[in-house]
Amino acid sequence: MTNPDPHAVTSVLAGFADPETGRPLTEAGQVVSVEADADRIAVAIGLTTHSAILHATVRGRIEEALRSRFPETSRVEVRIVPHDRPPLKLGQIGLPAKSVIAVGSGKGGVGKSTLAASIAIGLARAGSAVGLLDADVYGPSVPHLLGLSGRPEILEGKIVPPRLEVAGAPAAMPTMSMGYLVPPGEAVVWRGPMLHGAITQMLRDTAWGPLDYLVIDMPPGTGDVALTLSQILPLTGAVVVCTPQDVALLDATKAIAMFRKVNIPVLGMVENMSFFACPDTGKRYDIFGTGGARRTAADLDIPFLGEVPIQIPIREHGDAGRTAANFDDPAARPWLEAICERLVSNLAAAHAARPPLPSLPVL
Repeated sequence: MTNPDPHAVTSVLAGFADPETGRPLTEAGQVVSVEADADRIAVAIGLTTHSAILHATVRGRIEEALRSRFPETSRVEVRIVPHDRPPLKLGQIGLPAKSVIAVGSGKGGVGKSTLAASIAIGLARAGSAVGLLDADVYGPSVPHLLGLSGRPEILEGKIVPPRLEVAGAPAAMPTMSMGYLVPPGEAVVWRGPMLHGAITQMLRDTAWGPLDYLVIDMPPGTGDVALTLSQILPLTGAVVVCTPQDVALLDATKAIAMFRKVNIPVLGMVENMSFFACPDTGKRYDIFGTGGARRTAADLDIPFLGEVPIQIPIREHGDAGRTAANFDDPAARPWLEAICERLVSNLAAAHAARPPLPSLPVL
């Protein structure tokens, strides 16, 4: 029998990386306390809200490792406590965010905006500080999906954006969209330079506050916005949304090629409208085919983040401006939460493989 002591317990904890930075927990003061004797091990681990969706998973893995190393100990208690690590300012515009995730698609009509809003809401519900930017200037739909409206105020030179109250979020989620600035039904007819200026201004001049994640709903297809973002902001990466049919996959492949061409890493693919499960019989119908995005992701060597079936409540909630209600629906919630968790898990794995360098502050 190996009797636990604080030093032996800490040596086990040294094998675990902080999901946000990829560095050992023991190197950044994130092992807050360790108590150990023959009968009980109690540790407190500090994790940031950036990895909030993974807190339960990290706690479970640490508990398992300690029980395996000290099998005779009757009680193993692992607590996750807050660890504050404010974001540094990113890029030439000084965005106060830790991760910036673009959500794009090769074509319209595949549910990209719904998935972008759902990823932002899912991360916020888990406890992360999240902002949502609707960069689809010509066809903004985020305000409608979230049930938000009204022209933003300007306070001390900053745009004060509409915010969405999200259950579980540390604060209301700031959102910004051209849909708040242009009257409904009015078309935006701009050339590239004006588009570049609008995206830059919404990113730079919005009072986002400190964020763990900024999720950006991209315009469909390939165009100027991805190039603008690559020039003014270091993006963490992009998520590509598609449906299973071949024509959508062809366009999704073009979107992936575009992101790679402008040096935006592709974090994974999501297959929306994967199938329809009849609520009366439970029978599955593959209306648009099946498994196309998973196969394409494998062929292109990028992660597959998950699928979302066709569900009437998802459409109804979006039409009613209540997209957040998808997470209260037991039929929709597991699919959306799984995508959010896989996304952050993949980021954590990438950080552990190559711990990111700290961002330099803007002088």
